[in-house]
Amino acid sequence: MFFVAGITGQVGGATARRLLEQGHQVRALARDPDKAAAWVDRGVEVRRGDLNDAAAVADALEGVEAAFLLMPPTLPTSGYPEAKGTVASYAEALRRSPLPRLVVLSSFGSEKASGLGNITSTHLLEEALAGAPFPVAFVRPGSFMENYGYALHQAQATGAFDILLGPVDRAVPMTATADIGAEIAALLTGDWTGRKVVELGDRYSPNDLARALGEVLGRDVTARSTPREQWATSLGYMGVPEASIPLYEEMMDGLNAGWIDHGVPGTEHVAGTTTPAQLFARMGEGPCG
Repeated sequence: MFFVAGITGQVGGATARRLLEQGHQVRALARDPDKAAAWVDRGVEVRRGDLNDAAAVADALEGVEAAFLLMPPTLPTSGYPEAKGTVASYAEALRRSPLPRLVVLSSFGSEKASGLGNITSTHLLEEALAGAPFPVAFVRPGSFMENYGYALHQAQATGAFDILLGPVDRAVPMTATADIGAEIAALLTGDWTGRKVVELGDRYSPNDLARALGEVLGRDVTARSTPREQWATSLGYMGVPEASIPLYEEMMDGLNAGWIDHGVPGTEHVAGTTTPAQLFARMGEGPCG
């Protein structure tokens, strides 16, 4: 039995699917179990509970062989109260229910204590769990490839897509969520001890993404870096709440400056298996395809 947090999200879902395919049992928490009914149909033990409820998390961790934890996909605000609440819940739950092994979704850049913006949330989580008295693996993927799926619509309509990354020929780490789930499942079921940090993904530039979009859409596509002074407006159009925009901007500044990156000494690197073209092709099978 393995506990998987965030099963209704992309990474938790990818992890659970891989474990189920391998014949393992999976347990999860859901605020509304009805929204996880499809997982129940697949044999997952879904309990009612919230990741910010230490008692519910502790109960769900009882008797598992290993567990996967992540930060809920909530955009942080100044002071990171959202992240600190989840970190406190996890710390208390793990005190009550120590584990044989824990795997944590972190992020590239999380080894740093400043200049991270949104990624500060996973830095806080790593910091809190660094001294755990049981084996812990931190998985630090690059930027989620799925985050660039919006480009399919714009590129199909205009032959261009706008992106906050820049310059457009600079490659940064990127990872597909299916690859993240596969690596997490491998760690959950693997045989390792101590503290382990895995950097996951491959480097792609906005120009690489443009070529992948062109391959999928059958047309030339050009990547365009959004000017820094237009970021706040663009993020607002993307639905980022005003209180979260400064931290999002700080994260992107750190990424574009190379402050947030892979290549940290003492980490293990695992390449992805999904290319941007493969991912965009799957995403393009929807309404925009």
